[in-house]
Amino acid sequence: MDLFEPDGNRANGANGENGENGENGANGENGAENALLPPPPVIPPDVVPLRAEAVITPETVKKKIVRLPIARRGLGTKGQKIPLLTNHFKVNVTNNSKEDHFFHYSVAVTYEDGRPLDGKGAGRRIIDRVHETYNSELGGKDFAYDGEKSLFTVGSLPRNKLEFSVVLEDTPSNRNNGNCNADGDGSPNESDRKRLRRPGRSKTFNVEISYAAKIPMKAIGDALRGQESENSQEALRVLDIILRQHASKQGCLLVRQSFFHNDPKSFVDVGGGVLGCRGFHSSFRTTQGGLSLNIDVSTTMIIQPGPVVDFLIANQNVRDPYSLDWTKAKRTLKNLRVKTSPTNLEYKITGLSERPCKEQLFTLRNKNARDGEDGEIEVTVYDYFVNHRNIQLRYSGDLPCINVGKPKRPTYIPLELCELVSLQRYTKALSTLQRSSLVEKSRQKPQERMSILSNALKINNYDAEPMLRACGVSIGNGFTQVDGRVLPAPRLKVGNGDDFFPRNGRWNFNNKKLVKPTKIERWVVVNFSARCDLKALVRDLIKCGDMKGIAIEPPFDVFEENPQSRRAPPVVRVEKMFEDIQSKLPGQPQFILCLLPERKNSSLYGPWKRKNLAEYGIVTQCIAPTRVNDQYLTNVLLKINAKLGGLNSLLAVEFSPSIPVVSKAPTIILGMDVSHGSPGQSDIPSIAAVVSSRQWPTDFSL
Repeated sequence: MDLFEPDGNRANGANGENGENGENGANGENGAENALLPPPPVIPPDVVPLRAEAVITPETVKKKIVRLPIARRGLGTKGQKIPLLTNHFKVNVTNNSKEDHFFHYSVAVTYEDGRPLDGKGAGRRIIDRVHETYNSELGGKDFAYDGEKSLFTVGSLPRNKLEFSVVLEDTPSNRNNGNCNADGDGSPNESDRKRLRRPGRSKTFNVEISYAAKIPMKAIGDALRGQESENSQEALRVLDIILRQHASKQGCLLVRQSFFHNDPKSFVDVGGGVLGCRGFHSSFRTTQGGLSLNIDVSTTMIIQPGPVVDFLIANQNVRDPYSLDWTKAKRTLKNLRVKTSPTNLEYKITGLSERPCKEQLFTLRNKNARDGEDGEIEVTVYDYFVNHRNIQLRYSGDLPCINVGKPKRPTYIPLELCELVSLQRYTKALSTLQRSSLVEKSRQKPQERMSILSNALKINNYDAEPMLRACGVSIGNGFTQVDGRVLPAPRLKVGNGDDFFPRNGRWNFNNKKLVKPTKIERWVVVNFSARCDLKALVRDLIKCGDMKGIAIEPPFDVFEENPQSRRAPPVVRVEKMFEDIQSKLPGQPQFILCLLPERKNSSLYGPWKRKNLAEYGIVTQCIAPTRVNDQYLTNVLLKINAKLGGLNSLLAVEFSPSIPVVSKAPTIILGMDVSHGSPGQSDIPSIAAVVSSRQWPTDFSL
């Protein structure tokens, strides 16, 4: 039997006679008699259950239910008051407009043959063209368009149903490629103008705008006064759509209510050809003080703009383009947008050529063919660009070409003539190193953050937005000040009944005993090639544990990794280490102390934890002992003690019945959460976690 298998007797007990009787009792004839009754309720003698005053009848069901927010019992008073600046900007509304309603219209866009519009981004260009072409038919009204099926105006359009036909060239949007000026004025730069003059195929679109509803603008004033009405959320939604449209006109990348400018100063390299792009979140919020605009720093991940080959080298972490995995590159590049030189045209990547540039043939029309000569010739992509277009290619000849055409009608362009345009989102899950790099490079001090938010408000110049002006909405430029309170730190109880007061959000267990120290008897040390004096580490750990009240026996054994295994994949290293442990231990250890070679983001950590906890249920503590002292060992022992069922400290409030009801009766307090797979990890299942208190109120005697 495997030394790490669960106890066989315990498994038999679950399926033995008692288990069979239990099953018969639940499913047999006497199931009702033998079924377990629910436990009696534990109610303190001085608690009287409340009874429902009203009886639900058919008449009461028909009545409209009015939901009101729960009223606060009052404001908090404990703690030291301090003034705080918040990232909220005061919103003022002047009712100068004669119009008193937002009008909501449904938008339907179809191709000339009646097919519904597919693809994102085209809707805004089409509605912009409608606004430009048919301004008089629309009564000169400005729009707030959500990019999909809803359009809002201040006041009504001339008719409840309008139909238009517009023609667009088959060119990309001048928005989301992010090639607008970094100044944020929304005007296209020189490269934009060249690209927008691209002669392409034209498409005709039919646009139908139909009245759907109207929203009283009075709801904005109600929100300003802190009075929620049933139209308030709809009115604020319109204001948020106005913000999105305003950012779109400036050439921003839009991610819900977050906006990102094409400013290289806002990019941080996190590795793998991925950049963190810093932008800001902006939305209207109702507060106790009225209506405010909430602005905060936001970050999204984008593809590294520039030469395609540079991105691929960084993405696959290789030295040169000749070492690239082109199967992987094809998946990575699909649907990304590139700008080609020297034409400065923009295309979407549909794939890669099957052959290198010097071998990939295509049919070229021979304009100089004489009578009797073939009007079409077969040439390679390399020969066409070098000899027919006089464009020198340095390294593309032996590499695949970028395909920007249809699958059945490919259009090949040499790799070095393609550059990825900016502000293209990267939606795959970040690696551990990328996440760590992003966190490290995204840290901001309060003053720096305030400066960025103030600058964002100036750049966006919301006062110039015609839709906001039509609503009479203006936004202040100062941070809203509120009163805060610094609460006193909670008093703790440690071993021997001593009181303990945290200072500045920290507490130090040096020279303190733990409330309930555990005992470590069967444990081992595993070293994955970390440089460390193991004997000294074990000696100091036992000594430090004794000071905290934790009795630690000498380890059963110390397992050193075979030096030849260091270059093996992490999973292989973990498996080999476990094989070594299983061959030498007489049974499953109570605890394993694991030494990792890297201080941060060790590739061994995930596989090691999975092997221990998921497969065998063994408690393990990983450390990277670069600098070992009493404080470090104390922190490690606090984790170990908690994992093995001990108690480090208790809140002093647990010993006084200060919380109504739950302080007087045995109560279990549950906490639940669920985590989902990261974007791009559809195969990762959602994981639910539940934790609970073990004894509340405490019956622990100090």
